[in-house]
Amino acid sequence: MTGPAPARGLYVPVLTPFLDDLSVDVPRFIGHCRWLLAHGADGLAVFGTTSEANSLGLDEKIDLLGHLIEAGIPADRLMPGTGTCAIPDTVRLTRAAVEAGCGGVLMLPPFYYKGVSDDGLFAAFDAVIQQVGDARLRIYLYHFPQLSQIPIPLAVIGRLITAYPETAVGLKDSSGSWDNTRALLERFPGFGVFPGSEARLLDALRLGAPGCITATANVNAAGIAALLAGWEGPDAEALQQRAAAVRAVFSGHPLIPALKAVLAMARADGAWRRPRPPLLPFDEGMGRALADQLSTLGVDASVE
Repeated sequence: MTGPAPARGLYVPVLTPFLDDLSVDVPRFIGHCRWLLAHGADGLAVFGTTSEANSLGLDEKIDLLGHLIEAGIPADRLMPGTGTCAIPDTVRLTRAAVEAGCGGVLMLPPFYYKGVSDDGLFAAFDAVIQQVGDARLRIYLYHFPQLSQIPIPLAVIGRLITAYPETAVGLKDSSGSWDNTRALLERFPGFGVFPGSEARLLDALRLGAPGCITATANVNAAGIAALLAGWEGPDAEALQQRAAAVRAVFSGHPLIPALKAVLAMARADGAWRRPRPPLLPFDEGMGRALADQLSTLGVDASVE
């Protein structure tokens, strides 16, 4: 049985809107997913960090995945985050994604126990792969040591590629370290290394990166898509500078509340400001200021 094609292009870790009672606002979520696909996104990394995935319950994620597909969002353009602290939960969510036809899954390592060995990390991923037991499974490892406190070392990545070359096919590098991204691209040619930021996307593309998985695509999908389309052209440097300038607007701010505040301003829809605790809404005045800065850069996140 053949599996999904390798992911390429711009994948967006989709912001999750919430209602007053803090339940997921499914219609707004579906609408935003459609807007992203219409404005340059190649795929949707739902249930990522920016999606507040670790504030969502397992059943919520499985139900929400079903709502997306029922609404006509193509399953093969979805890369849901499925990594949790508990292997049975990771297996259940990963299996649901595979059976739904998703193009791949984005998988954090188990992140509660700190200081675990390389052998322990490999064993965790190995257990998930064995228990899912489906040749269609395509895993994109999620390296985000600032939040998870569990880095995925190069040695573990190499072991997984060797043991499961058809399954362990890529990685999102949210380390924030260009040296780490470059090392991954140089050591594992053909492995789908997606930078977690567009700040140096052009450099990554020139080393063979297949695309980018970035939070700020929630408001600048078109700009990042333009860079991905034109990275070999004469305007590549200008496109990179503009994308990096948009990213820099959010520097020093809590990213998820700030992105939600910008969407709320752009769409005149205050419901977008609401995160799920322990995150709190971004200051409304600061949100207006960020939206004004983005407007000067030509960013329009309104619903057309």
